[in-house]
Amino acid sequence: MELRSLIRLVPDFPKPGILFRDMTPLLQDPTGFRVAIEQLAAGTTGMGSLDYIVGIESRGFILGAALAQHLGLGFVPVRKPGKLPPPVLSQRYSLEYGEDELQLRAHALRPGERVLIVDDLIATGGTAAATAELVAQTGAEVGGFAFLIELAFLPGCKALPAGIPTHVLMVEESE
Repeated sequence: MELRSLIRLVPDFPKPGILFRDMTPLLQDPTGFRVAIEQLAAGTTGMGSLDYIVGIESRGFILGAALAQHLGLGFVPVRKPGKLPPPVLSQRYSLEYGEDELQLRAHALRPGERVLIVDDLIATGGTAAATAELVAQTGAEVGGFAFLIELAFLPGCKALPAGIPTHVLMVEESE
């Protein structure tokens, strides 16, 4: 199945000059969604034993929760500020024009546990790298990253910690 055909391209959203990748048609297609989760799961085979899927708000929740269910793992959300009850760990990171912040429940992960960080898309890599920093604050280990789409014309995967396996289903070479 060609999953790329289930990703809708939306020009100038959410602002002019951005080509948004809308995965809603993929989610609406039961076969496509199942195939995407199965392919993401297949990419974890070389990552060793995993304890949790860590999904990044918000589309990473959808893929991550489904992947966790498929693999028989727990799911841990990483959220924007003010969405989780205290105590939380926080990590600021740079965006193209400014900064943002992510939070993880302070006791969601324990030292020695291994996680797979999941999101729908990797562009500049700031969000995924910040999530890896949050995981490290707990003493847990990032066993891998998984993304539905990589925008390879941006430095996303290069911004991730070295030596950690990364699995991507679709690579976009140009805007």
